[in-house]
Amino acid sequence: MTPTIRVVVADDQPLVRMGLTTLLGAEPDIEVVGTASDGHEAVEVARRVRPDVVCMDVRMPGMDGIAATRELSGPGVADPIPVLVLTTFEIDEYLFGALEAGASGFQLKDAEPEVLVRAVRSVAAGNGTLDDSLTKRVLSEVVGRRRTQPVTAARGTDLLTARELDIVLLLAQGLSNDEIAQELVLEVSTVKSHLARILPKLGVRSRLQAAVWAYQSRLVEPPG
Repeated sequence: MTPTIRVVVADDQPLVRMGLTTLLGAEPDIEVVGTASDGHEAVEVARRVRPDVVCMDVRMPGMDGIAATRELSGPGVADPIPVLVLTTFEIDEYLFGALEAGASGFQLKDAEPEVLVRAVRSVAAGNGTLDDSLTKRVLSEVVGRRRTQPVTAARGTDLLTARELDIVLLLAQGLSNDEIAQELVLEVSTVKSHLARILPKLGVRSRLQAAVWAYQSRLVEPPG
């Protein structure tokens, strides 16, 4: 039996919050265990119920979604809770801020229902997610304007073994653990073990940040 994915939904708009709760709760493997209408409440609820994923709106009153994400999954958090940031094209600065705050994924609010559900499952599985329509925009801007990762390309390639570097490059291309294992002829458990060592070496907290590090370091060229 597939384990239930426990989710907290945080959004200041009641209709959006209700819609997401209804959508996710209708899935047989997903249970919405809490909701929040602002960042402070999101942090409080998430710390209390320890969900597998927090679906986090960005623009909320009081503490916004970026600050709440940092509280739940930022660099100083010993036991981070994965956050899926829900956003729109018009708020690029929020995207970058959420990435720096430790978000595990980004998804557009107006995506098709099955895409949103798939994003939640991906983040819960530790794979992270980046909306396809955001990929080119986000990566181009991050590479051109920001250096959110503390490890440079030269330092990173010194720290990583050849196999670990192979995994990071495939990760940056959007491959899942299963796909990376198939590509490199490894067990999935071996890929997961490598990733557990790679993230702290690069000074990052998520697969998404590791992928962005690869683009920032020019080890992989942004799409397009």
